[in-house]
Amino acid sequence: MLATRRWVRWAGPLAVVVLAACVRLWNLGSPHTLVFDETYYVKDAWTLFRNGYESAWPDKPNPLFEAGQTNIFLSDPSFVVHPPLGKWMIALGMAALGAENSWGWRVSTALVGVLAVVLIMVIARKLFGSALLATIAGFLMAIDGHAIVMSRVALLDNSVMFFALLGFGAVLLDRDWHASRLAAWLAARRASGDDPGWGPTLWWRPWLLAAGLAFGLCSSVKWSGFYFLAGFAVYVVVVDALARRRAGVPFWMSAAILKQAPATFLLMVPIAAATFLASWTGWFVTGNGFYRGWANEPGAAWTGPLAWVPHTLQSFWHYQVAIYNYHVGVSTPHPYQANPLTWLLMIRPTSMYYRGTELGQGGCGFNSCSEAITSIGNPIIWWAATAALLYLAYRLARYREWQVGLILMGIAAGYLPWLLYLHRTVFQFYTIAFEPYLLLGLTVVIGVILGRWVPARPVTTIDTAPDADVDADTDFDADADLDAVADWTVSGLRLSGTRVVVIFLVVATIVSAFFYPLWTGILTPFAFWQLHIWLPSWR
Repeated sequence: MLATRRWVRWAGPLAVVVLAACVRLWNLGSPHTLVFDETYYVKDAWTLFRNGYESAWPDKPNPLFEAGQTNIFLSDPSFVVHPPLGKWMIALGMAALGAENSWGWRVSTALVGVLAVVLIMVIARKLFGSALLATIAGFLMAIDGHAIVMSRVALLDNSVMFFALLGFGAVLLDRDWHASRLAAWLAARRASGDDPGWGPTLWWRPWLLAAGLAFGLCSSVKWSGFYFLAGFAVYVVVVDALARRRAGVPFWMSAAILKQAPATFLLMVPIAAATFLASWTGWFVTGNGFYRGWANEPGAAWTGPLAWVPHTLQSFWHYQVAIYNYHVGVSTPHPYQANPLTWLLMIRPTSMYYRGTELGQGGCGFNSCSEAITSIGNPIIWWAATAALLYLAYRLARYREWQVGLILMGIAAGYLPWLLYLHRTVFQFYTIAFEPYLLLGLTVVIGVILGRWVPARPVTTIDTAPDADVDADTDFDADADLDAVADWTVSGLRLSGTRVVVIFLVVATIVSAFFYPLWTGILTPFAFWQLHIWLPSWR
């Protein structure tokens, strides 16, 4: 019986991973066309691999590149506005399968998407203590259209999502590490009759080092990764302050800000900065990258107190300033730009690729046909997750559940900074960076409906007991999924909740099957494409 239980608990996650791999890898090389921003990242990745820096191309290179003439790039550098790591990852697939192979363009991004499904299940298992909820979280990500599309096009944002989620998982693991060592230190101090004072400075926190590394990797793909680093660094300090408060440390706030916060900074930020710099190795070791010799130009080098800084670092800093100015100032109108205020409602998804054909052309057997790749999330999943976000805000205010707070921190770090840039050109597909946390939030609601989440008591007093559990304000059911299924057949409330969840998951699966052709560029009748325009702004 025990072996059967273990097999069942492994069968669900394995099936989800297989499903995620199939929908992301099937027919990945189609279309054999550089879609949307692949026109930048694929060609930049190839020149980065060949030259060590992103190089310029002759006019109108895409048709030649797609035809297999991939080595027509120039030796001149190209001005690029994103760090190199994501392009190095794309280049690995091209190096393995050939730059002329459209599978090679996209396979690295697709594999990252599959690994993200695995990672969200591992995180959900730790976060919720339930194999069932972990499987549901992975399933939602496996079948959501936005996650599928962003895994099937060679853009950078899927890698941003993955490394940010990796850092999120490290912060999650650090909670237990921090709690156990803080409790042990305070117990030893009180056993000896000493005043705990401000409490300890915890220097050895390997999961914080891992988080700094992960967020550094995230920032080495796109600068927006620094928002995750900053957000979760603040989160870790707040967690430390609240833990000291619950444990009865007299100067808990001062200790968290003045004692532990500097240590947290040194654990997370230097490794992230070093990782970011390391991602630019190709630029540093070659001599022809963009702005590589800027400081050597007459009158360009710094003077005064900073004149001692090596010219290479001066040139690098100048390049980063130019990138920053580009990011904050870009406002070129685009037909698929989307105001961040509308992202959660999925008002303007990004069309990555569209080709219309007439009867008899390209296999079209109707008066007109369409091939489309549009980053429309599964509407049932996406809008349910947005509604769940409001419920999570309520639960955090009422019950102070740390799991809910951690999920909301992930959404805040990935979404709120974009509200500062309402004037610039941005796109709906940026939301992939925080989509995992939306799905984890939806999983919380599913857990409540299934009875897998017992509401925590509201925190009305400060628990100052010496041995107070730092997570005493949260109460989860134990991981007994098979027993829970049996309970649902007895409890009318849980049975109805189970039906609601099953119906939701079945409907979401049907909707994903319905939209799948529009996520993968499958040739369909034009009328079929029109059936998917649920909002006029989706055209």
